[in-house]
Amino acid sequence: MNIPGADGRSQTTHPIVASAVPDDLQAAVDKVPREVLAHVLDVHCHPTDSDMKMTHSVVEDMTIRICAMATRRSDQRLVADLARRHPDKVIPCFGYHPWFAHWISVEPISSKEAHYRSLFLPDASTAKKDLAVAFDRLLSFLPDPIPLAEILAEVREGLTAFPKAMLGEVGIDRACRVPFSRPVDPPYSENASTGDAPRELSPFMIPLEHQLKVLEAQLGLAVELKRNVSLHSVKCQQATRELLDRMLARHGGEWLKISVDLHSCGLSAQTWTEISKHHANAFLSLSTAINARSPAHRDLIAVCPADRILVESDFHDIRCSAPYTWNMLRTVAAVKGWPVEDRWDANADPSSEWGAVRRLEENWKTFERGNHKPYVKRRERRDRAIEEWEANESESEED
Repeated sequence: MNIPGADGRSQTTHPIVASAVPDDLQAAVDKVPREVLAHVLDVHCHPTDSDMKMTHSVVEDMTIRICAMATRRSDQRLVADLARRHPDKVIPCFGYHPWFAHWISVEPISSKEAHYRSLFLPDASTAKKDLAVAFDRLLSFLPDPIPLAEILAEVREGLTAFPKAMLGEVGIDRACRVPFSRPVDPPYSENASTGDAPRELSPFMIPLEHQLKVLEAQLGLAVELKRNVSLHSVKCQQATRELLDRMLARHGGEWLKISVDLHSCGLSAQTWTEISKHHANAFLSLSTAINARSPAHRDLIAVCPADRILVESDFHDIRCSAPYTWNMLRTVAAVKGWPVEDRWDANADPSSEWGAVRRLEENWKTFERGNHKPYVKRRERRDRAIEEWEANESESEED
């Protein structure tokens, strides 16, 4: 998620782009034939975080398709409205982002204060005085907590209303701190802006254990409804791998029926390699807005299997969706040594003639289909092959 100034998370933001799109990125995408852009998909963006009149106007004329993320209660409806008005261009995604997991209660609510105290100051008797003071100050900014059951009912409603809807944006985050500010109404990118000064952040972070309870409940819903997932993971490499292991153990084959995209993936190349070898339903997507800040994203592209990579903008301004997504597509193509199409050939030979656009489009189709085959260790594959050969030999002898 990448919303400038939204709810004060200055540690994960960048300046609002007043003119919408950097000139070099716009010039590059302007050269691309519309017949090629029609096969490009921005798999993760936040268009409802900007002015909706502008967003609807741009979506009406744009060529690419997008996966539009919801993040909290106030934007679930906006995402649904966007998808209803532009069904051929918008894949809606419903869910609750980890930045707002503290607004959700997983236990019966006795009082607002008791809920937030259990998260941020569970042992008041041993808490430092400055933390106690900070908690008292923060409490006045926080909304009344929402029961997890209500959240799940809302997400279920969104997912069932749209047969191709995904769960997203959901995940875990060990970097964000809760701000000393009240929740803002959409459009977040405008209403949350305070000029050049970032909002003040409290010393409190949402406990990972609580985030996981909220996340795993939503993932359970995705498995039940067979919906794919856009997953946020920041500074949670080990926790993310353990989460995927846990979901596979808990849900078994049902888990492999859905796909999971680690969006704006910040994992190390080594961690991603380990995950990709053990989780056949795991994909990654990269964005210019987030990943291009570090040269490490090129290493991630290099080690990622060619059929498990996707591209995204991760941007709040829909005008940036095509230019930012196209820029990352070109980066992926450069690292992988793939050509980039300057025309569309529907009959291109996949063995030698597919370019980056066609390859990424096919990856999305694989992601969308789900129903992945379970990972089998090399020794298990060998043993299974020997058993099958021996069985065939026995049958031949009997004949």
